[in-house]
Amino acid sequence: MNPKDFRFFDQLRVRWAEVDMQRIVFNGHYLLYFDTAVGGYWRSLAMPYHETMEMLGGDLYVRKATLEYLASAHYDERLQVGIRCERIGNSSMRFIGCVFRGQTPLVTSELVYVFADPATQTSKPVPPMLRSVLEAFEAREPMTTVDLGSWDQMAATARPLRHAVFVQEQGIPAEIEADAADAQALHAVATNQFGMVVGTGRAVFAEDGSARIGRMAVLASVRGAGVGASLLTALVSGCQASGAREVMLHAQADAVEFYRRHAFQPRGLAFQEAGIEHQEMVLRP
Repeated sequence: MNPKDFRFFDQLRVRWAEVDMQRIVFNGHYLLYFDTAVGGYWRSLAMPYHETMEMLGGDLYVRKATLEYLASAHYDERLQVGIRCERIGNSSMRFIGCVFRGQTPLVTSELVYVFADPATQTSKPVPPMLRSVLEAFEAREPMTTVDLGSWDQMAATARPLRHAVFVQEQGIPAEIEADAADAQALHAVATNQFGMVVGTGRAVFAEDGSARIGRMAVLASVRGAGVGASLLTALVSGCQASGAREVMLHAQADAVEFYRRHAFQPRGLAFQEAGIEHQEMVLRP
């Protein structure tokens, strides 16, 4: 197998506890590697797994798992696990996986899942929507759509997600999270291919011609799937189309590197906002 055969990869570093008396990764751990990678695969579809399966009226159960060992991994090595959906039958899905060290394949896998009723664990046809999303992902199509609009247009979809992330998860008081700027701001809402809202953000325009991006929120279960990048790209484009002379933002400390990767640079010193450390950042011309 070749890494170019896969769209999705899970990255890992071999831990001490995973190495056996032969000083190589114990064979059973590779099943865990693949299982963890499959979880990441669902995330890369911008798909909240449990909520989506509940909506589809079923769940996925392992029917078959086989491994073929080609070479060994060792302690502290960096590995990548490729996963792809190879075939979708009436009620089953066949996934192929490979553990790579660089370009070298170490272990391959075949994983067969059956879509079934959780109550009876009897098989059901794979829902057409799930089939369509899997085929679109493997065809390297985008997994989210970002719409821009006013607060009147976006409030019903943006407000619940913002409340979940900022108020429930981060503990920000609700009276601070919602403010008067929403009414004049440009809002972005990211929706996955199942029609579920997975991210939101806004841009507030100042009298001096600058625009400040903020309230960037992504559903916790799909973080790392590129949702934030899609929102940021859409908002920056919206700001520039509106003639903003400068695009800036207040990044939470743990998100600074994310914004650096999208050409934003720190300006000034870190500061506290709503009890959380922030850094002002400005888009590099």
